[in-house]
Amino acid sequence: MSKISMKLKLGFGIGDLGGNLFFTFIGFYLMYFLTDVLGLSAALAGTTLMIGKIWDAVTDPVTGFASDRTISRWGRRRPYIFTGAILSFFAMYLLFSISPRHSQAELFILSTLYFCLLNTAYTLVNIPYTALIPELTRDYDQRTLLVAYRMSFAVLGTFVGAAAVMPLVNSFQNEQTGWAIMASILGGVMMGTALITVWAVREPQHTKEDVKGHGFLKTYLEALKLRVFLLILIPWTLFITGISMIQGALVYYFKYIFLSEDSFQLALVALLSTSLLFIPIWAWLSHKISKKTCYNIGMLIVTTAVLVFSFSGTYWPVSVAILIMGFAGVGLSTHYIMPHSILPDVVEYDAIENNGLRREGVFSGLWTFSSKLGQAFALALNGWILSLFHYKPDVLQTPETQLGIKLICGPFPALFIIMGVLILVKFPITRDFYDRMIRTGSTDF
Repeated sequence: MSKISMKLKLGFGIGDLGGNLFFTFIGFYLMYFLTDVLGLSAALAGTTLMIGKIWDAVTDPVTGFASDRTISRWGRRRPYIFTGAILSFFAMYLLFSISPRHSQAELFILSTLYFCLLNTAYTLVNIPYTALIPELTRDYDQRTLLVAYRMSFAVLGTFVGAAAVMPLVNSFQNEQTGWAIMASILGGVMMGTALITVWAVREPQHTKEDVKGHGFLKTYLEALKLRVFLLILIPWTLFITGISMIQGALVYYFKYIFLSEDSFQLALVALLSTSLLFIPIWAWLSHKISKKTCYNIGMLIVTTAVLVFSFSGTYWPVSVAILIMGFAGVGLSTHYIMPHSILPDVVEYDAIENNGLRREGVFSGLWTFSSKLGQAFALALNGWILSLFHYKPDVLQTPETQLGIKLICGPFPALFIIMGVLILVKFPITRDFYDRMIRTGSTDF
């Protein structure tokens, strides 16, 4: 297989800077923005996030199916990425410009509506973008390399989406103005990086014969019957659920248990720096051992770290907690690279099973559909648990409420991650399996 050009690596990879900026920013800050800035109750805020993510998940299969069957001079994927890029800028501004002077009902309706709009924009970019990977190369290791570039940009997006937000907001005298301007800037970054990908990537040309297939429901039911796909899809969803719970809970932990909100930024730098540094290391290790083994090792590292961290506020100073977050980043790095390099291998498996019929968009749609259901459940669960433990914003929390915050930072997420590890162990595609499959054109061995 020919090597991928540097232009393609960089042009494709930068697209996920904006995508991961969105994912991280929403995961870390939207719940906080709704409760502590707008004054929406924790239960309603959790419900808003759940509705938005469910809507986001529902639009994923539709977008994936449509992009698989699109024929244009720009390719199957790039027209959707272009449209979503423009829409994301305006949706970001609208969501974070809501006035806190509205009633609870009005805040709930507006935040839910704008969040659904923003998620629609993200879907139009993310589903076709993810579907590009198996079309750009069929080589087992080149895909890992391409994903490594993508995820290096993704971690940079995480830095921007997580570490730059509060300093930017706090630089404005009016907090509400700060959030609106910050959202406009981040929306501009999301739009710009997606448009660079549209410019840099050249898709393979397809004909009507290439995009033939069954109807919408039958196509997705066929994909969901593929055991190999389920053995990565279910762990991915469980891992997303656990990690999303942790993301949404960290800002509460540092603000109300350590009483050091500024230290949250240092913890994010430690977490994301080690994640970025270990991406090439895990990519190298995946040449020596299977991708699934790397992924499981990484998730077990995350599990160990968050279980220790969740009760660190009781026993250790904040500096130790920051070091623990750095250790968690070693494992979190696998979550950036391994699942996205495994999915294209499943697409090849399916294509061989179905006489060359390629359904990248279908698998990409189901992939993000399940992950967003996991996010929706995680974010809603965080809000409901905070409400159950009588959380009230901007006051000293009771021991009962502090326990609730600790539970959503460690023990509850750890359960989801461990379940995912136990299922992923059974995933069958290794390098040897993949090479034999491509060489023989068969999966029967």
